[in-house]
Amino acid sequence: MKGQILVLGAAGRLGFAAAEAFRDAGWSVKGLVRPGAEPRAPRGIAVIETNNRAVAVKEARGTDIVLHALNAPYPGWARHALPLAYSAIEAAEQSGATLMFPGNVYNYGAGMPPVLDEATPMHPTSRKGKIRCEIEQRLQEASDRGMRTIILRAGDFFGRGRGSWFDLVLIKELAKNKVTYPGPLDVMHAWAYLPDYIAALIRLAEIRATLTPFETFGFPGHAVTGQEFVSAIAKASGRPLRVGHINWWMMRTVGSIWKMGRELSDIGYLWQVPHLIDGGKLAAAIGQAPRTPLDTAVTRSLRELGAIA
Repeated sequence: MKGQILVLGAAGRLGFAAAEAFRDAGWSVKGLVRPGAEPRAPRGIAVIETNNRAVAVKEARGTDIVLHALNAPYPGWARHALPLAYSAIEAAEQSGATLMFPGNVYNYGAGMPPVLDEATPMHPTSRKGKIRCEIEQRLQEASDRGMRTIILRAGDFFGRGRGSWFDLVLIKELAKNKVTYPGPLDVMHAWAYLPDYIAALIRLAEIRATLTPFETFGFPGHAVTGQEFVSAIAKASGRPLRVGHINWWMMRTVGSIWKMGRELSDIGYLWQVPHLIDGGKLAAAIGQAPRTPLDTAVTRSLRELGAIA
């Protein structure tokens, strides 16, 4: 079942890629972007430039899906994350659309178990985790009022552009034959190749009528150790790599004066605590979850960034 989707944040990394993918899958796509961001929006979709919540609500009328792809820079989460979620909720509620939300693993906290599924208790230990839990609580409340919600939870995104740990940290010095890995190389970490994740979003959107009003799914992605991920980068780049590490003690120390350092150290445990996402419920709903082989996904990601020829 296809239809019309409104992508909130269509000039952002997730929103841009999702708008293109839904368009290519035969959906009618409208994208909301911030004023001045229109040149970055995908071609072939109806683009609306606005920061006005009322406009977002108006543009959602007649749509089947509202994708909440709005995001704020890490230091601005406390101020902006909830208001952005309220805008998405209002747009979906007023239009009768299904709201799709990209969940992550911040909700579970530093004491999270090694395997995460839809029944895993959420005990956030970071500021961002607490905000994420509050957003999902607001989504649950809206669903209790009649709004339909689909949350697809994933690990750290990579692929389709800039703005993730992959390009901002891991490969930032690849030209010097060096990668920087944020944690121990033997710890399992959950990654999600963005094109695979969006393909799963599309499949869920197409079966939305068969789902209950509030659904959460785990996207398994690539759960690999740091060594496996670094080896994939080395294979794709064709060069021997030195591995550096983040000094988390220093990050916490400078966090008192550097807001980004404070925010990153707040979730530094994600690189110390082994975890993976169980995709059993997702597979039962859509069949086998999309999964590009790791070597292929890393190679494509590096090419998109211009890091390899």
